Amino acid sequence: MTKGGRTLAVATVLLLLGITLAPPLQRYFTQRAQINALNAQLHDSQGTLQKAAQDLAKWDDPAFVAAQARSRLHYVYPGERQYIVLGAPDSITKEPNAPAAPIADNIPTGLPWYNKVVASITTTNLMQKP
Repeated sequence: MTKGGRTLAVATVLLLLGITLAPPLQRYFTQRAQINALNAQLHDSQGTLQKAAQDLAKWDDPAFVAAQARSRLHYVYPGERQYIVLGAPDSITKEPNAPAAPIADNIPTGLPWYNKVVASITTTNLMQKP
């Protein structure tokens, strides 16, 4: 066999080997990518499960259950009174150190009470504008 014939035989064997091994190698790398994606999903699911288990463990504490019932369901202990303010702006509840509303100093005298209320509202409203 000549040198050209040997080269052709080796090239043919390598070509057949490449054609034979290409599909299994492609499947191998595809499956490895799927396994890595599933491992990442499993890791995320385990983190979510641990957080849910921690949240569930909180409910074993009677103080936590009482606090949740008071805040979510508006339950009160016997002898307590609960007042719910509807329509309160968030700035009042979130900022306890907010400055007080201005007070009108020049309310006219000698008017009925409802005129005094209207005058105080309009006067303080004028005071707030820049």
